[in-house]
Amino acid sequence: MSAPLTIDRTVLQGEVVRLEPYQPKDFDEVARAALTAPEIFRFIPSRMQDMGDLRARFSMAEQLMEGGKVVFFLTRLAKTGEVVGSTSSMVTDAAHRRIEIGFTWLLPRAQRTAANTEAKLLQLTQAFEASGAIRVEFKTDARNTRSRDAILRIGAREEGTLRSHMICWDGHLRDSVYFSIIASEWPDVKSRLMAKLARR
Repeated sequence: MSAPLTIDRTVLQGEVVRLEPYQPKDFDEVARAALTAPEIFRFIPSRMQDMGDLRARFSMAEQLMEGGKVVFFLTRLAKTGEVVGSTSSMVTDAAHRRIEIGFTWLLPRAQRTAANTEAKLLQLTQAFEASGAIRVEFKTDARNTRSRDAILRIGAREEGTLRSHMICWDGHLRDSVYFSIIASEWPDVKSRLMAKLARR
């Protein structure tokens, strides 16, 4: 019998970014960073526009992390330690060894840089090589073309759209586009991500 599917709450260190598991002491720092660019949360289903919204969201993150099935990471620049975003890895189906990477946001100055590429390389390496996932999923709002393009650039395949999948905080019925990378594809995806980072 294979080992249970879990995600270690450990620091994932890269050359460009460092992913640190969120702790309550980090809240003020990450909230201040997030509120410098609230427009980046336009497509997040829950409201993320002020300190109260962020406090509720990260309180929920703390509760989910206590259950041992999800790790929320702060995305820090490796050289300076500055928080430039957040991302998460979550066990969605332990029996079928599925992990979802989501709740990813980056401040505008870190977008379209090596930060997202390396963060996803770190998370995918953890998912496939440390946790033993056979499938890693991504989903995003169908309207969010920037996110869809970013997911495709890391090597995921678009699978389809779930219509009226979520009710957003503003009442919009969100269609969610699903993507995935499976274990047999991982070696090739990893090689291409590493080559991208080397070029940068």
